[in-house]
Formats: sequence, structure tokens, C-alpha cells
Amino acid sequence: MPAFGLKYLGTKIAVTALGFSLIPLIVLGVTMYSMFASTYHSKVQANLATLAENKRQGIDLFLREQVAQLRTIANSHSVEALSSPDMLESILNTMQMSSKTFIDLGLINEDGVHVSYSGPYNLSQANYRNETWFNEVMVRKVYVSDVFKGFRGFPHMIIAVTKQEKGKVWILRATIDSDIFDSLVRWLQVGDLGDAYLVNRSGELQTRPRFGNKVMEIFAPFLRSSFSGAKVMEHEMNNKKIFVGGIWLEQKDWLLVIEEDQHGELRPLFRTQAATWGLMGGGVAVIIIGTLLITRMIVAQQERSDRQQAQLNEELIQSSKMAALGKLAAGVAHEVNNPLAVIREKAGWMRDLLEEEDVQASPNFKEFEDAVAKIEQHVERAGNVVHRMLGFARRMEPVCNDISVNDVIRQTLTFLDNEIKFRDIEMIWQLSPDLPSIQSDASQIQQVLLNLLNNAIDAIGRNGHITVSTGVDAESRMVRIGIRDDGPGMDKEVQGRIFDPFFTTKKVGEGTGLGLSISYSIISKLGGSIRFDSKVGTGTEFTILLPVKHHD
Repeated sequence: MPAFGLKYLGTKIAVTALGFSLIPLIVLGVTMYSMFASTYHSKVQANLATLAENKRQGIDLFLREQVAQLRTIANSHSVEALSSPDMLESILNTMQMSSKTFIDLGLINEDGVHVSYSGPYNLSQANYRNETWFNEVMVRKVYVSDVFKGFRGFPHMIIAVTKQEKGKVWILRATIDSDIFDSLVRWLQVGDLGDAYLVNRSGELQTRPRFGNKVMEIFAPFLRSSFSGAKVMEHEMNNKKIFVGGIWLEQKDWLLVIEEDQHGELRPLFRTQAATWGLMGGGVAVIIIGTLLITRMIVAQQERSDRQQAQLNEELIQSSKMAALGKLAAGVAHEVNNPLAVIREKAGWMRDLLEEEDVQASPNFKEFEDAVAKIEQHVERAGNVVHRMLGFARRMEPVCNDISVNDVIRQTLTFLDNEIKFRDIEMIWQLSPDLPSIQSDASQIQQVLLNLLNNAIDAIGRNGHITVSTGVDAESRMVRIGIRDDGPGMDKEVQGRIFDPFFTTKKVGEGTGLGLSISYSIISKLGGSIRFDSKVGTGTEFTILLPVKHHD
């Protein structure tokens, strides 16, 4: 399709998608947010009411326990025993071993005089006849006071119970540790900005709030109305909105007030609001961007197909050239073998003459012998090169023979000796001496090794290390070949495409991108596997696993 046609199609898709998606998206977003906001707002208030009810029960239980404990002491001891300061101190110490709630303990007669006292204050012989709480406890038998100063001179609260013995009324009074009680109430707060405290009917604070003093207008609506259970209202002060929950205690005429910052409690709702608008705005952007991307993907895919086809044709031509070069190498090798054989024969004849004729007396005998030795040495070297060329020329012919992996590796490295020395790369050998022979195609293994070693050399550049190791994989019992370099390594993106055909990180003209793909295919056909481990800045290691026996 022409470029103009593709652009026109993309425009139609964008307009159509925008028209059919934008309106439903906006309607859906607004509807969902409105429903969620209403439900969540009610849920938060219900949760705060439930919290207030539960915490009220906790405070009531605390007060009942303290009253019950004081009654138990009064009923289980005689007035004579409680009149002893030592006995009273022993009782207080026993109580404080399990709980530090009570600060002191005192026995008061019906005239209001402290008969005995145990605690940190000097209250012996103090007279409470004219104190309000004294009259209250005499009438009610059990009394929990508001916070007041009294003889101590600082705010505190007491619990008192009466005891009748021998026609007289006695009062057992205990002071509650205000810090413990304040901590119990403040523990009820929720969130980072929440608060909890107690007030009496007059609006006076009975515990210390978490965040300083409280203005009465926060909880005044609860004091002016009668209600049962928990009640939750919204309050705004200093441009700050809060939820306020209130509930009356059963054990004492106190109001438990719990505050919670609306912003904290409704944060999920605000996030939902932002997400809703973001979703609607993002939806429009996604439709437009997605349409453009789809259009570009179609054009780009077509362009990639054309490029890959052209590159494949080029690689096929290159493969044909390599096949012709292989045949040429075989012919050249055969032609070179003949003169090498003649040179080797003549060099041997010359050595025989040096040993048989009386040439040893010549002053140049040593030079003759050295010259013959060098001729033989270089003939042997040339013969090895010709042998390797023949082996490489026959690499496309599949064979399956018993081969020594260590020998194949050493033979392959001879092709790269000069390149390795030129780049000052150090080879580290870790070849297992007791490696078993395998049945496979030595030429194809050699081709894979050449690809991996060339890649390692290119990755290092200069002055690096290549470690070649062999062994037997403990898990699969297959022969393992490892080639590790200390080059720059590969990032995650490159690692994900390393075996893709035509993918290369080399400069244009320096690589075809087929080496690792072909290597992967060869090893798979030989019944093995190839994997790699690479870290940026550390290097790369390729591991080849080959079965001991190759099945075609």
C-alpha cells in the first residue's frame, strides 16, 4: 500500500476510535467515581463508629476491672488489717507487680480521716470530710471521680469503694496513674493525624489529647444532644476537615471523642478521583498514540520485511561465495601438499647426506644442520596449515566421529593465535584432563567455537583475558565447554535478542548478525544446548553442553 494510503487509514482509525471510545470512557469514569465516593464516604463513617464502640468497651472494661480489684481487696481484708500501713503497703506492692495502674492506696473512716496510707505522697491523717468525692462515695458506694487536683496539687483521678464493718462505714480509695490511663485512651487514635480523648458533661478534658488542647466546638454538638451508641459528624476548622466520632461510656459519665483527618481517611478516594481523571485523559491519549503506533508499526514492519529480504539475499550470496572459497581452499591445499611433500623429501635427503658424507668436518656444518632443521620445521608448520584448511573446507559435510573436545578446542585456537597475540589477550586454560570423548561433528563444533571466540576477542578489544574451560556437567552428565571473557558484558535488551538472526551490536559492515543464530542451530542439531551469563561491566560467559553420543 502507498505511504499516502497508510496515513489516510491511520487518520480514519484515530478519528473513529476517539469518537466511539471517548464518550463512553467519560460517562463510565464519572459514574464509577460518584458511586465509589458515596459508598466510601459512608463506609469510613461506619468504620469510625464501629471503632468508637469497640474502644468504649475497652475503656469500660478497664474501669470495671479496677473497681472489681479494689472491691476484692476491701472484701477480703478486715478493717484492722487495712488499718496497718505495712499491710496496706504489702497489698499495694502485690497489686503493682501485675499492673502499675494504682499509684497509692488509702483507708478512710466515715469522718473523712486517712486511717492508713501507702503511696508516694504525704497524705497521712488528711481529712476529706469536705471533699466532693467523699460525699459521692458515701452515697453511691462505688465512685470514679473526674480529674481534679485535691491535696496533691496536680490533676489526678481516684476510684473509691465503701466497706461496712462493725456498724461503721469505711472507704478504700486508690489513685489511678493518669499517664497509663491517658496512654490507654490515646492508643485509640487511628492514622498519623488522629486523636482520642475523654471529656465530661461540662466539656472538661479528662485525658490529655495527642495534639494539645481541644476547642469545645469540636465535641459541643455531642454534649448538646442525647444519643445512644456511636455518632459520627464532620467538622471543619482552620480549613481542615475532620471526622469526629463520639460515644458515652457506661461506667462513667464521660464522652469518648475520636478525631480522624478526612484527608488521611479519604486518601484512597482522592487517589481514585485522580486515577479517574487520569484514566479518562490517559484513555484519549492512548487512543491517539495507539493509533499512530499501529500505523507506524504497519509501515515499519513492511520496511523491516523488505530489509530482511534484501539482507537474506545478500547472506545467500555470501554463503555461496564461502562455499566456493571452501572448494578453492581445498584445491589450493591439495596443490600445496605436493610441493611440500617434495620439499620434505629433499630435506630428509639432505639430512641423510649430512650424516653419511664427510661434511661434519666443514666449518659450516652447524649452519647446514640448522638450515635443514628449519626447513623441516616450516614444512611441518605449512603442512599443519594445509591440514586445517582441508578440515575447514569440509566443514559443511556432516560427519559423526569419536572426537576429543580438548583437541578440537586447541586446533581451533591455532586459527586465532596471531589475532590473540596482536591484541595482547591472555588465554587461560582450564581443560579437564579426564574429559570423555564424544561422538559428534568436529567441523561444526569448530565453527561454533570460532564464532564464540571471535565474539570474545571483539568484545575485549585489547589487553583482556579469555578463559576456556571443559568438564562434565554434574546435572545432565553432558560434556561442558565454557568460553568466558572480561569484556564490557551485555545489558538486558541485548541479552533478549542475542540469538535473533541478523541482530548484531557491531558496526555496519563488521558483522552479519548470524554467527550466534547459526551456532545455536548447530548445537541444537547436535543434541546439545548453548546458554550464556552476562553482566554489564563484568563480562560474558557462553556455555555449550554436548551429549557424549550424538544421534542424527
